[in-house]
Amino acid sequence: MAILNDEHNLPDDLRALQVEIEGHARDFGLDFYDTIFEVLDYDELSEIAALGGFPTRYPHWRFGMEYEQLSKGYRYGLQKIYEMVINNDPCYAYLLRCNQWVDQKLVMSHVYGHNDFFKNNIWFSLTNRKMMDEMANHGNRIRSAMERHGEETVENFIDSCLSLENLIDLHSPFIKRRDENSRYDFADQAEPQSTVTRFQSKDYMDAYVNPPGAMREQARQQEADRQKAKPFPEQPERDVLLFLLEHAPLNAWQRDVLDIVRQEAYYFAPQGQTKIMNEGWASFWHSTIMTTKTLHPSELVDYADHHSGTMATQPGRLNPYKLGIELFRDIEERWDKGRFGREYDDCDNYEERRRWDRGLGLGRAKIFEVRRIHNDVTFVDTFLTPDFCRRHQLFSFKHNDQAETYEIESREFKKIKERLLFGLTNFGQPIIRVRDGNYRNRGELYLHHEHFGIDLKLDHAQDTLRHLHRLWTRPVHIETNADGRTTLFSFDGTDHTIRPLGGSSHDLEPKDRRRGG
Repeated sequence: MAILNDEHNLPDDLRALQVEIEGHARDFGLDFYDTIFEVLDYDELSEIAALGGFPTRYPHWRFGMEYEQLSKGYRYGLQKIYEMVINNDPCYAYLLRCNQWVDQKLVMSHVYGHNDFFKNNIWFSLTNRKMMDEMANHGNRIRSAMERHGEETVENFIDSCLSLENLIDLHSPFIKRRDENSRYDFADQAEPQSTVTRFQSKDYMDAYVNPPGAMREQARQQEADRQKAKPFPEQPERDVLLFLLEHAPLNAWQRDVLDIVRQEAYYFAPQGQTKIMNEGWASFWHSTIMTTKTLHPSELVDYADHHSGTMATQPGRLNPYKLGIELFRDIEERWDKGRFGREYDDCDNYEERRRWDRGLGLGRAKIFEVRRIHNDVTFVDTFLTPDFCRRHQLFSFKHNDQAETYEIESREFKKIKERLLFGLTNFGQPIIRVRDGNYRNRGELYLHHEHFGIDLKLDHAQDTLRHLHRLWTRPVHIETNADGRTTLFSFDGTDHTIRPLGGSSHDLEPKDRRRGG
């Protein structure tokens, strides 16, 4: 399904506005891909938003569900999408046809901030820059599979793959986790030295004393024993989808679908890793360009209203736009005034710190450096300061089970930072690794959950095991910590079981608790 056509080309007035704002963005030092703007009405924009920003994707019911949610939210006045921008070369961005003129200015300025971030941030550097074409290719491949194997069969398999799409190794594009072995690389594949027991004999008696068939069987058994003793995988594998691609008993079309889901998961991953930075950077530049270059006095009130709406923080929710823009502004001010380094950190006089200004003027260069090398975790870890938390009245909160409400937990800087980093690490989702692909020599899949104080949600864990079983076709297990005790969740295709572990993993106590699957 292709949505875009010539009707969505920019009219002359918007094209002139694009040229103007692009010039301002370049003057400020932004470096971006060529940008193609398309003008859509809200139904078209909702459809593209439901497809993740791409005009063509593979068919799946979740896209229709997301479209219904977006379109109803707009009709009921609950939400409005002002723009969308895609990490691609050239960069595609969509404008809402009914936007006010001041909104079109704001959106274009915002888009150039995103475009610069996509091109220059290191966490996007290994993403596919032709993903617009690749998504269309993915759609064609899956439609072809549906024609051959049935729409419902393929869609149900996609459901399982999408349920597991977060089981990837976010840092693997930049870290060599294992050696890449080629089937044509024979240099390191020397035959292991034979340890088959042979009895001394005369040459003419050797075939009787050391029967060749018995020797071959002994060698085969020794090789089987070596393979059995070899860990599989050799190291715990965090990229669960890759492990399934390489070792699960999948048909060719299933392997292709899983590969597509994995590729798209890695494409979208940097957007989740840099949500605060990316939105903060784009907001910083739309604010700068609007207030210093393009905003007409008659548009001030509308701009302030819409900008403040974007920056507004709802109770109990973190607004990445607000936190990101304020941190970038804080970094620029600190490096302009020299509020960093040992001398400043050692100063304990509040008034002196408040008036501190060395006139260094390094702020603009510093925020461009930050934009280039950080993600949200390192951004918050490095630049969130006690002064920033006090000035913006940040606090951590938790749920009071007795009062059945959320309440302030702490205003201490350490606790606030811990809560932020905990929620940002791996998107706040559990870290799962494949520990054994041949558990107890029965071809069962054994995974391990790295426990950081938060137990797995039982229903989510059981759903994950069920979808893993669909791909692995053998019983699957996940070791975790539940209620302070090491526990094994298992699914054999019929029943879910919960088994407390003994002194070491893989040593199970005889009793278990069963839950129907």
